[in-house]
Amino acid sequence: MADTDNLLSPEELEALTAGIEDGSIETDTGLNISALAIKHDITNEDRSLSMNLTAINLINERFVREFRVGLLDVLRTTAKVNTAKAEIMAIQDYMKTLEAPLALSSINLHPLRGLSMVCIEPDIIFACLDNFFSGFGGSKINLQSDRAFTPIESSIINIMTNILFGSLQEAWAPIMPVRCETVASDINPQFIEIAEENDLVIVNRFSLDFGDGASGDIAIVYPYGMLKPVRDLLSSRVQSGEQETDDSWRNNLRSATIDAELEVKVVLGELETTFKQFNQAKEGDIIFFKKETFRLNHLIGFTFLILAVYFIFKKYNEFKEYLKTLKNISY
Repeated sequence: MADTDNLLSPEELEALTAGIEDGSIETDTGLNISALAIKHDITNEDRSLSMNLTAINLINERFVREFRVGLLDVLRTTAKVNTAKAEIMAIQDYMKTLEAPLALSSINLHPLRGLSMVCIEPDIIFACLDNFFSGFGGSKINLQSDRAFTPIESSIINIMTNILFGSLQEAWAPIMPVRCETVASDINPQFIEIAEENDLVIVNRFSLDFGDGASGDIAIVYPYGMLKPVRDLLSSRVQSGEQETDDSWRNNLRSATIDAELEVKVVLGELETTFKQFNQAKEGDIIFFKKETFRLNHLIGFTFLILAVYFIFKKYNEFKEYLKTLKNISY
């Protein structure tokens, strides 16, 4: 009975409805009922929690330069390596985009806590394998999802992983020193776990193109939670509006070009003449160059050349006269 006592009678409901319709009862609550509601999962971290992706993108650019040089040293071929902007997404959304078989590795980036992931597409592996054995890098093979990599292919994966680790450590060095270590490897994304299903990750994609249709992607995935403790450090190392100087890249460029051979040619002047005039030229003739093709420095150099020739012939004539004098004395 207590519950039914609190209910409105039919007459009261009818009076309430009539009051709302004729405006005698105020219905404005002060709330904006036209606003759009956006679904948000409060159990998930906010995707814009002040993570400075600018620093991550700078790390990726340094990685690209180091990785390109590393591939050149091993494969003796130049691969076009480009990076896309880093993305933040739920790991379950990213894992849905992966199809086996892939060269997947969960890795540690000491001293950062947690596991990251490296994903290499098989087309990249076969292109590197082909280049490694002096091919053209254009091999494409359709693989079954459960097809494991052969020992030779696994060796190429290890070589690429070592190059990637070295490049990644160099790329992180201006921020903080890190050391990469493989924890587990697999071909199926279902067996690589670096975060919980709803956790956020930072996906860094790199495209490789070896030419002749041989291309593919490499991805490095950081758990969002792994980088949160160092986000202030990432922010402090970013210089607004200026491209960060990469001393390592500059030193590599300098060492690669310091011993390059260059051909140097010095032209004092140019003159167009006929064969007749050239054939009639004799010692002591003065050659006149056109003003537009002859600069002051050319004139100075040529003047010294004329003077040198003059003094040579003068000394030669003096020497001839000296010999004549000796001959007359001997007689």
